[in-house]
Amino acid sequence: MTKIRTISQLNDELSKEITWRKKELIYVKSLIEKNRYKTIQETLTRSGTALLYAHWEGFIKGAATFYVEFVARQNLKYSELSPNFLALALKKQLGEAQSSHKAIIFTQVINFLVTGLEARCSISWEDAIKTQSNLNSGVLKDIICILGLDYSPYEIKEKIIDETLLRSRNEIAHGQYLLIQFDQYIELHHEIISLMDLFKDQIENAAILGTYRLS
Repeated sequence: MTKIRTISQLNDELSKEITWRKKELIYVKSLIEKNRYKTIQETLTRSGTALLYAHWEGFIKGAATFYVEFVARQNLKYSELSPNFLALALKKQLGEAQSSHKAIIFTQVINFLVTGLEARCSISWEDAIKTQSNLNSGVLKDIICILGLDYSPYEIKEKIIDETLLRSRNEIAHGQYLLIQFDQYIELHHEIISLMDLFKDQIENAAILGTYRLS
C-alpha cells in the first residue's frame, strides 16, 4: 500500500478512492433510470439508497484517514502542528488525563505541553477517524474539526445528510418498508456525489495550503 508522503500521492489516493465509488453509484443510477417497471425500480431505489450511504460513509472515512496519514508523515514537531492536529496527536494523553483523578497523570500531560512540544510528532492515523457507523451531520462536523476544514458548506445540507440519507438508510437496513421515489433518489444521488467532491476538494486544498501547520 502506498505511503502517503507527498501532495501528489495524497491526490492520487483520493482520486482512486472516489473514482471507484462514483462508478458503482453511477452504474446503479443507470439501472434505475433504465428500468421503468415499478416494482423493480422501487427495489432498486431502496437498494441504491443503502449503497449511497455506504459509499458516503466509506469515502469520508477513507479520505480523512488519507489526509491524517499525509500530515503524520510530514515529520513535523508538535509545536508546528495546527491546534486541531495537535489535539489529535495528544488525544491519548488527554484521554488518560480526563479519565484519571491522579495528579501524576495531569502533571505528565502539563509537563509534556511545557517541555515536549519540540519533539517530532507521532500521530496514529489508522484509527483517528471514527464514523461510528452512523455518519450524521454531528459526526461529520467532528471529523471536519479534526481535519481543520470548513464545515459551513455542509450546514445547508444537514437535512439531506440526517434525514433523506441516514434515516432512510437506517429504516431500509432495519428491514422496514420505505418507498423511495425515482426523482427523490436521483436528487439524493447528485447531492451525495457533490458532497463527496466537496470533501475531496477541501482536503486537497488544505494539503496545498499547509493548513495543518501552525500559522
